[in-house]
Amino acid sequence: MLKEKLMQDLKDAMKEKDSVKKDTVQMVRAAILQIEKDKGIEVDDDKIIEIIAKEVKGKKDAIKDFEKGGRQDLIDQTNREIEILSNYLPKQLSKEEIKAIVEEVIKSTGATSMKDMGIVMKEAKAKIGAAADGRTINEVVKELLG
Repeated sequence: MLKEKLMQDLKDAMKEKDSVKKDTVQMVRAAILQIEKDKGIEVDDDKIIEIIAKEVKGKKDAIKDFEKGGRQDLIDQTNREIEILSNYLPKQLSKEEIKAIVEEVIKSTGATSMKDMGIVMKEAKAKIGAAADGRTINEVVKELLG
C-alpha cells in the first residue's frame, strides 16, 4: 500500500539526512491525514495518488512564479520535490497516448465541436486518471475539437 511506502521512504530520508525528500514526504502524509480527519475516512491508494497529483500540479504552477522572480534556488528545490512525488504516481502518458485516448472518447461520445468539450473532458479524465494532468488533457481536447 502507498501509505506504508510513504512511511518507509520518510524513515529512509531521515536516515540519509535528505531534508528535501523528508519534507516532501511529510507534506504528502500531512495532506493524507488532513483528509482522513476532515472526512473521517481511511484513504485508499487511488485517493493518495490524487493527492500527490494535486501537489505536483501546485508545484509546477509555483515554478512559473519562481522563474518570474529569478529564484533559481527555489526552482531547483521545487523540481527535486516534483521528481520525488512523481515516483509515487503512475507512469505519465505521452501526448500521443493521450491523443489516442481522447480520439476514442470523441468517437464514443459523438462529440463534434467545442460545445461538447465538457463531456469529452469528463470521459477522458475518467479514463486517463492520474496518468496525465488535466491541463495536458485539456490542450489535446481543444486541439482535436477546435
